[in-house]
Amino acid sequence: MKAKAERGLVAVNGKQRVLLVFGTRPEAIKLLPVFLALKARPDAFDPICCVTGQHREMLDQVLTTFDVVPDFDLDLMRNGQSLAELNAAILSNLPPVLLATKPDLMLVQGDTTTSMAAALAAFYERIPVAHVEAGLRTDRIDAPFPEELNRRVAGLVSRYHFAPTEAARQNLLREGYAQDAVMVVGNTVVDAVRMVLARLDDEPAFRKSAESILDAAFDFDWRQRDYVLVTCHRRENQAQGLDEISRALSELSERHSDVRFALPVHPNPNVRNAVRAALSDHRGICLTEPLPYPAFLLALRHCSLVLTDSGGIQEEAPSLGKPVLVMREHTERIEGEEAGHARLIGTRCDDIVQVANRLLTDADELARMTPTINPYGDGFAAQRIADFLESRWRDPERAISEPEMLLTAAAPL
Repeated sequence: MKAKAERGLVAVNGKQRVLLVFGTRPEAIKLLPVFLALKARPDAFDPICCVTGQHREMLDQVLTTFDVVPDFDLDLMRNGQSLAELNAAILSNLPPVLLATKPDLMLVQGDTTTSMAAALAAFYERIPVAHVEAGLRTDRIDAPFPEELNRRVAGLVSRYHFAPTEAARQNLLREGYAQDAVMVVGNTVVDAVRMVLARLDDEPAFRKSAESILDAAFDFDWRQRDYVLVTCHRRENQAQGLDEISRALSELSERHSDVRFALPVHPNPNVRNAVRAALSDHRGICLTEPLPYPAFLLALRHCSLVLTDSGGIQEEAPSLGKPVLVMREHTERIEGEEAGHARLIGTRCDDIVQVANRLLTDADELARMTPTINPYGDGFAAQRIADFLESRWRDPERAISEPEMLLTAAAPL
């Protein structure tokens, strides 16, 4: 365990000590805006950042983007590590951090093994937990795997549930969670997008760095040429699902020689080896290393269509006004489908080709799917979380107000 030695971790009277624990790139993207919002209120909060290293290089890229150095780095990533081994490592290595910091509250995010195991570790030490991005459900315990189980377990031991949408809140109420423990705040990924876009627009050096990364990664002129941004990595899509997706991309690239398909390849060897073996020889498909977050958002901003099995990209794409085809059998993010800018198409090659081909050949159909609203919020979810935690810390009996229960959709950023 690495600790940031120069930081004093002695509690200060009147402040709420909040320990944020995360380990993957998506968690970092969605929790760092909350960490920074708490840090901006030094009279109210003493925020502490602990990472498990569940994703190593991809996690470090995000920490660099937000200029955050963790107070604790458990550095638990190992090659070939199973879910059980990771879970055991977190449960074994996190308690010393809890003992050293004595937090008043732990914040976890989403549905990863880190979020579940960290929440359990806090529960065992009787430390209250708040769950960011609570209430997402497919109502199938094995889909997505293991995320559906992870978020349910995290929810079971949480005192506060920060739901990203009203649908997520309704899921929690249906399951019996108390109304005064559930707040609709929006999704913090929109905060992250808003913050990074502001830097891309306002800081020339920051923008030039991201542009240089795309120039080196893409073998086409991404500023001028139409391209589809593709990501695929889900555990349930590995093996047969990846084969079907790869076949679909191959066929689409042959049909549409005027369109490039850009695919940052996930570092998981099961994904990397399968994708590169199937697609590395296709001229219309550009395979790249994972992109740092600013470069990824720049690529997302300039693409014409997104094909993905990711959860977070289903939320980031409408933030930038991009339609999404979701290559999964089930999705917990129903708001995009209901708004008409996301479509669940499964992982069968023929289905992917049919729907994507229609959008790539029919400009009107593509325009109809282009988001005009973002159902995942306005980019200020972290402020709402900080507002609630500060007010509840100062007045534990305060009732939740109506604005904390309701949140309307916002325009794309």
